[in-house]
Amino acid sequence: MNFDKANAALDSVYTAETPEALAKAYAEWAASYDSETASLGYLLPFLITSWVARHVPASEGPLLDAGCGTGLSGPSLKALGYGDIAGLDLSDDMLKIAGSRIAYSELKKAMLGGPLPWPDGHFRAFFSTGVFTIGHAPASGLHELVRITKSGGHAIFTVRDQVFESGGFQAVFDELTQAGKWRLAEQSPWFRCYAIGDPDALVRTFVFEVL
Repeated sequence: MNFDKANAALDSVYTAETPEALAKAYAEWAASYDSETASLGYLLPFLITSWVARHVPASEGPLLDAGCGTGLSGPSLKALGYGDIAGLDLSDDMLKIAGSRIAYSELKKAMLGGPLPWPDGHFRAFFSTGVFTIGHAPASGLHELVRITKSGGHAIFTVRDQVFESGGFQAVFDELTQAGKWRLAEQSPWFRCYAIGDPDALVRTFVFEVL
């Protein structure tokens, strides 16, 4: 049953203790990722387009899908008129599937938390879902994402409840605010990221304007 397999796959990515282990877990999950997360009612790749559309005009770009996975967000944004979307992910296997969707202008392999292969102020906005979560990208990765986002642009991303405090997200938010790098534009209440499975898995969406 997809539901049970999806839960097992989630366990494997959440318990990965190194970037290499995480990449291996996603490589093994890539082929069935879409169908299995769909069986749990995974909302985030599609729901994030609402915040993008609220804050970023479709005529403006480029956008970065930071941690794009299999590229589920790309076609939805393309349907809404966004034509210049880049993607990054740590998994070659996931990127290969994302590339097959014909929705991304470029795809690059990179690890959030390390240096990113774009110049300062390159993107109009970045968006990210399911990446700032258990065993995944550190809060410190936001510094580099903000660097590659232009002044007047937006940072749009979800954070899982279980890592918000323990992962030091508020401290990074405060650092970037006090340094004059961004200001909070919007934050959602905590909400379920799976409509069907795992009812206790909660996330919050944050939108910051980059200064």
